[in-house]
Amino acid sequence: MKKIKQISVFEHQRLLVGTNGFNQVHLDALLKLNEYHDGKYFEPIAKGLKFNQYVGIIQVDGLVIQINPKADREDEDSRWSRVLLNMLEACGKLKANSTGAANVNRKHLNLLEVYFELYLQELDGLLRKGLVKKYRKQTKNVSSLKGKLEFAGHLQKNVIHKERFYTKHQVYDENHLLHHVLFKALSIVSHFTKGTRLYDHVKRVQLNFPVNLSINITKSQLENLKLNRKTKDYTYAVELARLIILNFSPDISSGKEKMLSLLFDMNDLWETYILRQLKKISTHHDFEVTGQESKPFWGNNYLRPDIVLRKNGKVYIIDTKWKLPKSNSASVGDLRQMYTYCRFWDAEKAVLLYPGSKSHNYQSYITDDYSKVSDNTISINHQCKKGMVNVFSDNETKLNDNLGLDILKILEVY
Repeated sequence: MKKIKQISVFEHQRLLVGTNGFNQVHLDALLKLNEYHDGKYFEPIAKGLKFNQYVGIIQVDGLVIQINPKADREDEDSRWSRVLLNMLEACGKLKANSTGAANVNRKHLNLLEVYFELYLQELDGLLRKGLVKKYRKQTKNVSSLKGKLEFAGHLQKNVIHKERFYTKHQVYDENHLLHHVLFKALSIVSHFTKGTRLYDHVKRVQLNFPVNLSINITKSQLENLKLNRKTKDYTYAVELARLIILNFSPDISSGKEKMLSLLFDMNDLWETYILRQLKKISTHHDFEVTGQESKPFWGNNYLRPDIVLRKNGKVYIIDTKWKLPKSNSASVGDLRQMYTYCRFWDAEKAVLLYPGSKSHNYQSYITDDYSKVSDNTISINHQCKKGMVNVFSDNETKLNDNLGLDILKILEVY
């Protein structure tokens, strides 16, 4: 088995063939992965690639590539090395207080190991409680008549063995689709943990798992998999299994190399993180906040601001931006978009929210606008500004716990 090497890079960084064990085989596999996903992960360049806004981890052919978030290229890299795990946890994409997340400071621990360890812990818990059994139909030769006798099969198989019956009958056991999905993901974890500290744990779980047949699981089966009262304890294990199976590419490099990738859009992650921080304090500070509200705009087109906040009869629009703007100023396109949001939501104030430490003042749009309140029409002064909120706490070792309050100050919500 090849020794696993690890490369740590940042979003929007370039990676060239020949860098830290990254060779042409890896590049070909990543480019094919990119093709499968409509070119959204990377930009091909001469003898390499440039990462887009997707962060996470990719493992292929003995190489692990960890792609870290980084909002400001001028900042020290060390400040951003653990932001991803903390944000995934804060956004509910990684279970809080897990062993893997708690051991994030352990050297060489990567995102795949964290998710793998979480998955194994979930399976351990299900095995301790006892796996759920379900009824299923089975056609088989049995020693006593039960169910429906299949005459054609019975005559074909039991001409000599008169004591047997070929029947279609119901059995009640753990051999059903739910467990096949869990075992499929377990088989993938087994492949990618060979030679790691988790491999013995994987083998113990496989030994105790009652279903040991790895079958093909389709995307449709994963999407339509339903849980009920009896299987509610499976919720997180199934969520992790879906994540592992859907991101597994067994033939990404002409059948030679297996690849597993867990990649997250940092723009979406930042938006979710901001929304969750605001919801966390909304009750205490008496405001309502929603994400991705929509209103019809033209034909089948809709407007969807990232976040809408309401307090004391006033509406505030927030559009989250993960990257700092070029030339330290918002683009005209963004400003026009925020003006449109203000008009459609009758919002006086809108904020383009970036990660950072320096916020600007509100500026009014130069136009005469009106809003209808009951039967009266009143003038409304739409304003917009560029706001920045610190990702880190004061000691810069963890995420900012007061981020929600900082956003209220930026909005000037009173």
